[in-house]
Amino acid sequence: MTETPVTPFGTRLRAAMDSRGPLCVGIDPHAALLSAWGLDDDIAGLEKFSRTVVEALADSVAVFKPQAAFFERFGSKGIAVLERTVADARAAGTLVVMDAKRGDIGSTMAAYAQTFLSPASPLFSDALTVSPYLGYGSLQPAVDLARASGAGLFVLALTSNPEGAEVQRAVREDGRTIGATMLAHLAAENEGASPMGSFGAVVGATLGDLSSFDLDINGPLLAPGIGAQGATAADLPAVFGAAVGNVVPNVSRGVLKHGPDAAALRASATRFADEIRRAVSA
Repeated sequence: MTETPVTPFGTRLRAAMDSRGPLCVGIDPHAALLSAWGLDDDIAGLEKFSRTVVEALADSVAVFKPQAAFFERFGSKGIAVLERTVADARAAGTLVVMDAKRGDIGSTMAAYAQTFLSPASPLFSDALTVSPYLGYGSLQPAVDLARASGAGLFVLALTSNPEGAEVQRAVREDGRTIGATMLAHLAAENEGASPMGSFGAVVGATLGDLSSFDLDINGPLLAPGIGAQGATAADLPAVFGAAVGNVVPNVSRGVLKHGPDAAALRASATRFADEIRRAVSA
């Protein structure tokens, strides 16, 4: 019996961006936000928060990005809520990028990959954020499993936090920065993919002019920083240049602060999505 080919993440993401717009909404149930919603900082609050976000937005946004740490802090019960959140979001047709920023070597990296990129795992997600700072080659187990399962990766390349520059903008002996090296690796992973590769970079929308970096990696660029961190949709063309069409802007607090009212969450997400769509198509 011939297996049905798995549709690559990049193909599925491109279709979702074209039909729903490129907005990614974070699911970040930190204690202050639960309190602002009138919820207790416990499993019941975590579950209510996550279910409300998914039910309000799953039929309209292209991507959810749950932050694993905010679930993991509750132990096994929190992980169980994360499993249900991922399953409910994917069942509703929204892609899930697990924001776990895993990075290690050998069998440990392989285990992280199996946790989030194996279809047999209850935490199977459409893509995973990973850290390459044990060397890009340390990510190979995740790259291999992502290819096999039709999933994707988002590699930390040029992040929005100021501290990131001391590593990402450090210059190698060949004169290329570490961030540029990561982008080059991803371009190689995506070579020949159509309409878009499955191996993306995390590039902050708050970084200003990035014309010295080649962002044309034929893959998606996950862009945190819109909203609470100060960047706007109008900033995207100047930051990303010709690669702006592959940008997946992430908004978390800017949308989530409008909960727990589902209509307010939807209105905020729609507003951000419309602003982003106009900015990237101008």
